[in-house]
Amino acid sequence: MFGGKTTELIRRLRRAQRARKTVYMFKPEIDVRFDEVQVVSHDKASFIAVPVKDAASILAWLTENHPVNIPRRGCIVGIDEAQFFNGNLVQVCLELVEQGMTVICTGLDMDFRGEPFHPMPELMARAEVTTKIHAICVVCGEEASRTQRLVNGEPAAFDDSIVLVGAEEFYEARCRKCHKINPPRNQ
Repeated sequence: MFGGKTTELIRRLRRAQRARKTVYMFKPEIDVRFDEVQVVSHDKASFIAVPVKDAASILAWLTENHPVNIPRRGCIVGIDEAQFFNGNLVQVCLELVEQGMTVICTGLDMDFRGEPFHPMPELMARAEVTTKIHAICVVCGEEASRTQRLVNGEPAAFDDSIVLVGAEEFYEARCRKCHKINPPRNQ
């Protein structure tokens, strides 16, 4: 979090629009932190998106809304917060690529515990290009590769729920050294 992933996605999609490409942006409908129908970065850049329930809904929406007279080859599909989609997202992305679309996904590769955040590891493995962006650790100022979840100002417990949509009120960027996880609450 706070590394600029969404800002970079928005930049790439705007660039594609300037090149007169057909561009679509999708976001998980559970992400209403900043707006219900826009993807909004922490630095307030925004882009209109289609909120969807799950990965299959992306295909359904494109089938229903993509004009027949515009070839899919060359279209750009942006997917924000990919970690909030089910494992089906990998198959959906592969199908879109097979149709000639370029797919750009952003998301956290690790959850708040420092564990792989699925489906991101498989998306990264199957991608032609990956870009890993880091934030700055709020504790020591080094590169932050972790997301620190805080509960009442203290590190979350290992067995807390994996998905908790939020921003500064729950999360901080941390480096490996400064990242802490409390032991499970239910031992």
